[in-house]
Amino acid sequence: MTDRPASWRMPTPKQMGKLAAEATRRPASSSAPPDAPLPAEYWESILKDPRADETGVERRQRRLSEIQRHVLRISCRRCERTVEIQTADAVRLYGRNAIWKDVAQRLLDNTCQQRTGRHEEDGCWPAFETP
Repeated sequence: MTDRPASWRMPTPKQMGKLAAEATRRPASSSAPPDAPLPAEYWESILKDPRADETGVERRQRRLSEIQRHVLRISCRRCERTVEIQTADAVRLYGRNAIWKDVAQRLLDNTCQQRTGRHEEDGCWPAFETP
């Protein structure tokens, strides 16, 4: 450590005046004000994104036969454990018409290690991961 005071890091009044003058001379980085509406191209790109088609709730309520992903992944918010299962195996074990949310909860509950004896606190808290 040095014995220099903290003031050595601060610019001198002359340097501060010079910095302020440069800041006023520079053009603004964005020509649009912060509250201006976003361009139409921005919204088009957002709506064309495949993830905009459904919400997380709709994704969880799908049947296993409707899911196109090869591997299904669920994690627990409480113990941070992650369980993966292939879609084909999930269909074989739980049936084509099983709902993903129910299957995920069963997968976590089958190997849950957070048991307290109280119904409100027992079990894992699922966090549905998006691909």
